[in-house]
Amino acid sequence: MSSFQGMEELLQDFLTEASELLADVDNKLVELERHPDDRRLLNDIFRGFHTIKGGAGFLNAGPLVDLCHLTENLFDRLRTGELRVTKAIMDVIMDATTLVREMFGYLSQSAMPPHPDPMFLDVLREIVFEEPPAPAPVAASTPAPAALAPGQVDWAALYAAVTPAPQPSSIAAAEVIMHPTAQPAANHPQRREADAVPDEAHPQGRRATDYPEGEGARTGRRDSDKVAVSPESTIRVDTARLDQVLNLSGEIGLAKNRLTCLRTDLLSGKTDPETLRAVDQAVSHLDLLVGDLQNAVMKTRMQPVGRLFQKYPRLARELARQLGKEVEVEILGEETELDKTMIEDLGDPLVHLVRNAVDHGIEPAADRRAANKAEKSILRLSAEQVGDHILLQVRDDGRGMRPDVLRRKAVEKGLIDDEAAANMTDDEALKLIFLPGFSTKADISSVSGRGVGMDVVKTNIQKLNGRIEIESVVGEGTTFNIFLPLTLAILPVLVLRVGEQAFAVPLALVREIIAIDPATVQEVSGRATMMIRDQLLPIRSLSNLIGWPQTRPPAYGVLMQTAMRSFVLAVDGFVGRDDVVIKPLEDIKPRGIAGATLSGDGSVVLVLDMEELLDSPGEETRTALFEMAA
Repeated sequence: MSSFQGMEELLQDFLTEASELLADVDNKLVELERHPDDRRLLNDIFRGFHTIKGGAGFLNAGPLVDLCHLTENLFDRLRTGELRVTKAIMDVIMDATTLVREMFGYLSQSAMPPHPDPMFLDVLREIVFEEPPAPAPVAASTPAPAALAPGQVDWAALYAAVTPAPQPSSIAAAEVIMHPTAQPAANHPQRREADAVPDEAHPQGRRATDYPEGEGARTGRRDSDKVAVSPESTIRVDTARLDQVLNLSGEIGLAKNRLTCLRTDLLSGKTDPETLRAVDQAVSHLDLLVGDLQNAVMKTRMQPVGRLFQKYPRLARELARQLGKEVEVEILGEETELDKTMIEDLGDPLVHLVRNAVDHGIEPAADRRAANKAEKSILRLSAEQVGDHILLQVRDDGRGMRPDVLRRKAVEKGLIDDEAAANMTDDEALKLIFLPGFSTKADISSVSGRGVGMDVVKTNIQKLNGRIEIESVVGEGTTFNIFLPLTLAILPVLVLRVGEQAFAVPLALVREIIAIDPATVQEVSGRATMMIRDQLLPIRSLSNLIGWPQTRPPAYGVLMQTAMRSFVLAVDGFVGRDDVVIKPLEDIKPRGIAGATLSGDGSVVLVLDMEELLDSPGEETRTALFEMAA
């Protein structure tokens, strides 16, 4: 049964606002580490935790209230100058925000989050109240500490890092340390005041000090993999955009009324030139209005890409510290807008790219000094609209990628043979990192080395009808360019013909259309190829790819480029360019078919999945293409 029955709408509103607040807090924490004396940042972070705590209080989410309250107290001491920001304290704060986010995961499932680990709460209290917690009873024999699971935090080590050694400058102070139960709570005005949470914030009447040991052992952080955070089902829309949709809907209604009147005239036999001209004008006006409405509705789904970028400064910071590197993340173009669904689906690919940049691309400080580079590296995330596409870039100023090393590693792992490696250009060699199982790491670590990740990046971006390209200069750095359509709701396509049947391919994959002259087709290693601007490209017949018999030589070719391949798609003809809405085929999934759409005349057009089609075995020969039996 839901822990929040009857409060579902309030819970969703809280999660939407609180998640944005926490993401903003994360960014400000990374900035605070660079500017520890910035009072504005300290005040902003304090208000973020205070607001989250207030909302959690309304929901009676006691564990979240307690954690936010202690963290809020810590920032209160930081902003008043009683404490200074240190790396150890920043680690504790970062872990607190991680636990808050994991509690959001439970709340998104309408479940009450578990209480945080008591050891972590002891760490927080030690920093806030400047007194250590009561020591645990000494066991007869102390067993060796168990190995930590991946992602588990050694709170004892963290506690030791932030807890100063006792200074016997005061006998009374020492007795607090040695006998914590001997000193009444009333003798600690600072602790009593700081821990006096208002009743409305503690609806369950429990404070952080009341957590039983057994319950606290089930921390959200250690069990975080058990709760999946549901994707947001709501979206914030500027009222101006909704007003535009409403106005266009009204105008479309008027245009419909006009066409209804004209339809009556036509049915009554009134076909004079003036009536026909009025019909033409009304249809043109309606077409314009529908296009504007379509664009306006799509804009209601658009969200600033800054929402996608905002979690990566912290990710890069934590990974860099783990690897002993210094990395600063720069974000440009965060106001650029992208479809909400695409923002959600790009999260994992960008995580891989950021982690790879910090782990593989960026050198340790000593290597950067030896190369006359600044010790602190710059990792830049940027977004901009280029024509009808969005360009996302992940750029580092690290060591760059060496094509010769990539070729050698791919051969060693059996992913390509020596002949393929020798004939491969540098640009093609860079794309080897997208092959499943490819890795340049000799050892497997918690960060990399297993050869998974970049192939997932390529696959996920292609599912969004996008493509990824690599630019790399040895010693200067690497840039990943991701090109994406503005929205997934409408797909620009090129409509082709095989015989009399129309097929559509995403326009993002199309580079140009060429005529196929049989005299220019060569056969290399048993494959039909064409030389286009000093590049030898294979020819793939669409008829053969979809399993149809080829009855005549193809007349045209479409130069296409996916993330891993450039090739010429041989077809019989073209219908033209169109913007379509793809509908999935119910209960069936033919190989190589992404979905279907309707043409202007009402006929069904199948939209091709080129990557899946190209995975089919076999290659076209020149004979198969041009020397068929009559």
